[in-house]
Amino acid sequence: MNIILIGFMGTGKTVVGQKLAHDLGWNYLDTDELIEQTEKLDINEIFSQKGKVYFRQLETRTLATLKDCDRSVVATGGGIVLLTENVKMAKQLGPLVLLWADPLEIFERVKGDTSRPLLKVADPLSAINKILSARQPAYEQAADYKIETTRLTITEVVEEIKKCLKLKLP
Repeated sequence: MNIILIGFMGTGKTVVGQKLAHDLGWNYLDTDELIEQTEKLDINEIFSQKGKVYFRQLETRTLATLKDCDRSVVATGGGIVLLTENVKMAKQLGPLVLLWADPLEIFERVKGDTSRPLLKVADPLSAINKILSARQPAYEQAADYKIETTRLTITEVVEEIKKCLKLKLP
């Protein structure tokens, strides 16, 4: 079994995934990191040089390489659920846990991160609201579980996930 974390940027997929994997004694994988290693480019460079369609294809290929994984917590890119094929492959790996947060909280968490192209616009909060609203149906449809992270600590989110999945520490 694996645990697949989905959700928008800034909802805690990376930090929660790392802590959850550590607590369970599992591997931690991040699809964006795997893509960067394979392409030898960072995500921003892939988007700017090769485009969004190419990046989504890379996400699909990356998920396919994880088919034999077990006992891994996988943090995914924020848009991975936009392709039905990706959702199907992710569900074969394990339950999809949606980490959700209010748009203002997301903005507060990521506003200092200059590596995020979404924040390089005149009104990043509006951009977050717009994209989050557009993606919400895909997130909700894909998710097996949903954890509201807005007012929770990392440890509390990890405990909620373990409770939902009835997981015990090794």
